[in-house]
Amino acid sequence: MATQKLTKPLADVVITRTAEAPAVLLDRTVKASKKARRTIQRGKVAKGTRQYWNTLGPGLVTGAAGQDPSGIATYSQTGAHYGFHFLWLAAWLYPLDANLEAMCARIGLVTGEGLAANIRKHFSMRVLRVCALLLFTTNAINIGADLGAMAKATQLIRPSLSFCGLVLGFSIFTIALQIFVPYAKYAKYLKYLAFVLVAYIVSAAMAHLNWHDVLAHSLKPQLRFNKQDFVILCAIMGTTISPYLFFWQTSQEVEEEILHGKKTIKLRQATTGRKQIRNMRIDVWSGMFFSEMIMFFIIAACGGVLFVNGVTNITSATQAAEALRPFAGNATYWLFAVGIVGSGILAIPVLAGSSSYIVAESFRWREGLYRKLGQASAFYGIIIISILIGFGINLLGIDPIKALIYAAMINGIVAPVIMVLILRISSSKKVMGKWATGPLSQLVGWLTTGAMAAAGLAAIWALLPS
Repeated sequence: MATQKLTKPLADVVITRTAEAPAVLLDRTVKASKKARRTIQRGKVAKGTRQYWNTLGPGLVTGAAGQDPSGIATYSQTGAHYGFHFLWLAAWLYPLDANLEAMCARIGLVTGEGLAANIRKHFSMRVLRVCALLLFTTNAINIGADLGAMAKATQLIRPSLSFCGLVLGFSIFTIALQIFVPYAKYAKYLKYLAFVLVAYIVSAAMAHLNWHDVLAHSLKPQLRFNKQDFVILCAIMGTTISPYLFFWQTSQEVEEEILHGKKTIKLRQATTGRKQIRNMRIDVWSGMFFSEMIMFFIIAACGGVLFVNGVTNITSATQAAEALRPFAGNATYWLFAVGIVGSGILAIPVLAGSSSYIVAESFRWREGLYRKLGQASAFYGIIIISILIGFGINLLGIDPIKALIYAAMINGIVAPVIMVLILRISSSKKVMGKWATGPLSQLVGWLTTGAMAAAGLAAIWALLPS
């Protein structure tokens, strides 16, 4: 009897403890996770990550905006037609592009004014206005191509939607975004929107590529001296090192300074310090790395899937998405389509905005996205006109591919001229003071300008009828 009385409570305890064990374990795990999270949040890793994210801004947006639907089409075509042959360009163009954009950002920070305003002050007004007219034209063509690509990509997801209705909807949305959203919120939206492009990294990861072969083509330059290679080389360089990005980068640095209360040129000029220059470098070099990484993975995905399977005739980003579907699956197809729409929403405001900055500064108009509509009517008018021309290109049925070829040729002529002006301004002690760029940066800049000029001339020669 005594043994039974002792055994029964012991059995109850064992049963109770067994029943409680999962809940107790879960409770302890939750408490440990909360404690670990608090420790991480207070620690150097979280603090450093937050500081890095807060440092990112105009450089990240500029880098991501360079990968618009037209650029995605160029990279898709490159991968489909040439496989991994041009993968090395991502690594080689990264320092050239980042160095040049950092010069533009430095000009904006040190002078407190946009690139066009600086060109107007220190060089010929005629040169500036010719460049403004040509860039306005090429940007409008790019906007048209991007609007069309976004509409077609949306139709991949919802085929029943009207093409013209979608183009009109995207046009109205991008105009409203720039005009009616306060700049502080607008800049934040663009920053987060940049991560839509991660879809292309994920799509490449899901495409089951031969990564050994990808890495083998990643660094070693391969260039055949024929017309086709020169055309594609110029197209890639023109997409990556685009003139409109120079003006956007410089003006956004000024907009950020105004956002932080530095509303006069003199105040912006007086407050430039080492910390600002360092943060700008981190922002720009991170943004350009992200940009080149997107280019790398798009070429890799199309080269490793389409080229290998004999699908080499790709003329648009949406066609690339459709062609990838049978070989890489629905997930890659959807990711490509979503990426096209997201990249267009990011790029079109940058294209229209850069046109407006250069035209407004050329004519000494009031400008800036921080201003309200009634305070800068001409500035916002250029944004509206640029997007409406893009809408009209789609409405009139103009072939966007042929238009982009002509736009690329114009950019090939304009870009080296603007790059020379950037180099001269950024190296001038009179303009930049102690923040003038150093000899190494200048050397890389002149090499980039020479390469851009050579590629542009070679492409024009290749496109001319023989």
